Amino acid sequence: MRANIILFTILTVFCAALCATYTIWSLVDPLHGRVEWVGTVTLALAAILSAFLGFYLSRVHKSQGAELPEDTLTANIDDGDPEIGHFSPWSWWPIILAGACALLVLGLAVGFWIAIIGIPVVVIAVVGWNYEYYRGYFAR
Repeated sequence: MRANIILFTILTVFCAALCATYTIWSLVDPLHGRVEWVGTVTLALAAILSAFLGFYLSRVHKSQGAELPEDTLTANIDDGDPEIGHFSPWSWWPIILAGACALLVLGLAVGFWIAIIGIPVVVIAVVGWNYEYYRGYFAR
């Protein structure tokens, strides 16, 4: 976490310096001679965003009160490997859900009638994925 805070601090300083350089450069440019607002505002907002992220990470780091495994040099790989959850490596439902979501987005982009076909397939895929352990060979 400490490394992330340092990286966001460096990114904040870099974006702020780049914003100042960009603004001065656009003022000195003989073709324009005025501030180019789109790039200036974009770089300023990037600096503000990275400052917000660095501040948030520093508050989280302070509230945890302990070092994370990636902050200590003597940590093993297993120290930072928590149990995330149970995943089914044999399940076909995520592939069906991804295809149904692609069909739904395609319908929103191309023609709404395709989205009408995609909505029930999304519902079937979500229900099937949630209840795959309650039916058939793998029921518990």
